[in-house]
Formats: sequence, structure tokens, C-alpha cells
Amino acid sequence: MASHTLAPFPEELLAAKKQIREQARSYGLDFFPVIFEMCDYEQMNQIAAYGGFPQRYPHWRFGSEYESLRKRHHYGLGRIYEMVINNDPCYAYLQESNALVDQKLVIAHVYGHSDFFKNNLWFGHTNRKMMDEMANHSTHVRKHIERHGYDTVEKWLDVCLSVEDLIDPHSMFLNRGPNDAKREDAKREEPIAKFKSKDYLDRWVNPPDKLEAEAKRLRDEKAKMRHATPSRPTRDVLLYLLEHARLEDWQADCLSIVREEAYYFAPQGMTKVMNEGWASFWHSTLMSKHFVTASEIIDYADHHSGTVHMPPGNFNPYKIGIELFRDIEDRWNKGKFGKEYEEASNLGEKKRWDKGLGLGREKIFEVRRVYNDVNFIDEFMTPEFIEKHKFYQYGRDPHTGQLRIVSRDPQRIKQTMLYQLTNLGRPFIYVVDGNYCNRGELFLAHKHSGLDLEIKFATETLKNVYKIWQRPVHLQARIDDDMILYTFAGDQVKQQTIHDDLPKPAHQLG
Repeated sequence: MASHTLAPFPEELLAAKKQIREQARSYGLDFFPVIFEMCDYEQMNQIAAYGGFPQRYPHWRFGSEYESLRKRHHYGLGRIYEMVINNDPCYAYLQESNALVDQKLVIAHVYGHSDFFKNNLWFGHTNRKMMDEMANHSTHVRKHIERHGYDTVEKWLDVCLSVEDLIDPHSMFLNRGPNDAKREDAKREEPIAKFKSKDYLDRWVNPPDKLEAEAKRLRDEKAKMRHATPSRPTRDVLLYLLEHARLEDWQADCLSIVREEAYYFAPQGMTKVMNEGWASFWHSTLMSKHFVTASEIIDYADHHSGTVHMPPGNFNPYKIGIELFRDIEDRWNKGKFGKEYEEASNLGEKKRWDKGLGLGREKIFEVRRVYNDVNFIDEFMTPEFIEKHKFYQYGRDPHTGQLRIVSRDPQRIKQTMLYQLTNLGRPFIYVVDGNYCNRGELFLAHKHSGLDLEIKFATETLKNVYKIWQRPVHLQARIDDDMILYTFAGDQVKQQTIHDDLPKPAHQLG
């Protein structure tokens, strides 16, 4: 990939940057110091291919992404106006070929992002020095390449990256820890259940040899539970593999790097709608009132509308995010919330409702601080909002191939959107047993949350988990109404319907 010296920041933008920064602060935005740098389109594509960082470990997927971005730019299918990194200080890259009005819009947009990174709860545990950490990761991987060869390390990274989504983004905020209560229960002696009887009949109703056999069975089960791993299903599959798989040091280091970067990027996936909506809300607010000259109005309006345009059947986080923040501000300014408003039965009364509370700006800052995309949309995307913006559910007509509306039901539309956003649209996979059937085999389970598992991708991933675990691996999944167990032991993926005679923990999740 190309690499050139970054261009100096233009003098004409320095004054505008300072004015936009101070105006943003006057509105209450609180952001990290932002370092802006200018790039040509090749540098911008290179940094974008690296996920927004100027340096990453060597791997073919970064080169592939660079070629894809370069071709999109070359054929006029899209261009990158800016990139901004969650870091302290925050780094932002501007494309030098942008018009002045675009640069000002992007600078305002960046300050919105930086405020979101700094203040949103879901970014609270991310590494704020990730620029340095990415460089460290690059150094580590290059040393492994020197010792073990490029092809060997790259193939191992392929395996690690195929499972990078198998983390638990909520674990940063919850002490899931070992299930101590379960372990204590395993140590506690339970009284043996006995049938009620007269004393003189007890030896026949509750034979001592039967009671002793039952007691032994319970002791054996509890002993097995004490040594079970994990003590309860865990979503952080990568951590479990790091702690229990038989890996060489360099392999564990690569997997650890992939896991650390996955946790860094996870909040960005969990808040895409909010983050882009917040940045768009503020670039719109700042630019429309302060930083657009008469000669720039048409260009600004054209570029802003292009950013938030959402054709039928598409999903544009900029559009949904900015409109929801605007709607929340308007509703809380007018008092369109709470029991009294919800119980108003007259539609005309609701439309005219205005208590003059003026709480809108305070409310959107509160929302920006504590929500992620799922609860943001779940709580604030009302049926009135869906109808106002004509958010319908679309599908392809099987005869004509044309898009058509398949549902106008607000609840169904919102639910479909939430399915796509929950866990970044990826399946919930848990480690349930690391010693399945006492054979050292790994038992994984898919928790069905409304969307079926993509079997093609799941089975390929299962093969890569096998390469890490180095023993047979199993995946339990509900397909239609059946519970299926997929198994890979090094040859080909096998499947069987789970019946009651299959050893536990089959049926534990689903």
C-alpha cells in the first residue's frame, strides 16, 4: 500500500477550525483534543483499510480492503471525506481534495464524534492510547513473522480473525466472573430424598443400600461439577480459548491481539447509529447557523442531504440517528412524553401538545451519554416517528424483482431493525463445556435470539475453532424447530438431531 508524507494543514482552515471548536464547546460539547491531518486520496484509503490507524500488523485483508477502496474512488462509486479515531488525543484525517465547505462540515462532524467517544458509556473502558497499542501489535506480529515465517503467521491470523466476533462486549461492565454460588452448591452435601413411612417400615420403604447408591451418585455428580469448565456458559469464547487451548506462546499472543482489538472496535459497532447521528446533528447545527457563507449554502445543503439520504429498503445510520436526536429534542422541549401525554387519546391534541418545558437539549446529552443503538431505537423510535419518516419494511417481489412494501406495522419494522443491530447482527455463541463427555472436546451452543444461524458460515468457523482447540468441537443450534448438533473432528462437519439420549449439556441453550 502507498505511503507518503502527510500534507501540512492549510492556513485557511486553521481559523475556521478554531471557530468551530469554540462554538462547539459553547453548545456543551466536551471532546478530547483533536489533531487534524491532511491526506491525499491514496493515504486516506490506506488509513481506512487499516481501520482508521496509520499502522497495523501485516495481513492480506488490509491490502484487499485498500484495493477495494481504491477502485471505488477510481470509478467514482464513493469517496472518504474524513476518518476519526477514538484516542486521547483524537486523530482525524481530512482529504485534501475536499472543497472548503466540505472541510468545515467534516471538522464540525469530527468534534461531534470526539465528544461521543469521550462521553458515551460504552466507550468508557476502551483503550484511549490505541494509536500506540496498534503500533505495539504490529511490532509483535512482525517479530513472530521473523521467527516462524510469514505464511505460517498469516494462516494463523486467518484462523484468529475468523472468530474475532466471539467476545462478550457487555463483560466490560459486568462482573460475570466464576459462578461461585454454583461451586459452593457443588461442595454442599444435600440430604437424600426419602419416602415418608412409619419407623418400623422405613428399612423396607427406604432400603439402606439404595440410599447409599443414590448418595454416591450425587457425590459423583457434584465432584464432576466442581471440575467442570466453564462453571456456567460464557460468551467470551476467545478468552476461554486463550486460557484453556494448548497454544504456543506466539499463537496465544496473536489471538490475544485479535481479541484486544475486537473489544476496542466493539463499541463502535454497538453505537453506529447514535455516533453518526450525534456527529451529523452537530455538524448540521454548527454549519447552518455559523459557518456557511452565502456562496456555500447550495454546496453544503447538497452534501448534507447526500449524507443523510436513505433510499427505500436501505439502512442509513446517519439519517436514522440525526432524525431520532432531533425528534427527542423536540419531544422533550414540548413535553411530549410521560403518562399524561401517552394517555391522551385525541390525535389532534397530541399534535398540538406543547408544555414549553425546554428540556430537549438536556435530554439529548443524557441519551448520548448512556445509550447504545439497541436501547436507543427500542425506546425512542415511536410509531409516530416511523410513520413520519416513512420507515417501511421492504422485500423483493418474486415475480418482478422490484422492491415493494411488505409491512407498515411499526412494531414489526422496529423489531426487524433491532434484530439487525443486536450483537452487531451476529449470533450469540457460548462455551458450555470444555470437557464434553470427559474427552476434552469443546461444546459450543448458539442462543437463538430471533435470527437463525447462517449454517454455511457457522460450520466454516467451527473448523477454525478446531484448529485452535486441537480437539473435536461441537456446536448446538436450533434450525427451524429442531435442535441440531454440528461436530467437526478434523475430517468433515457432521450433524445430528439432538435427542434426549445425547449426553448433556445438549439442550442447555437454545
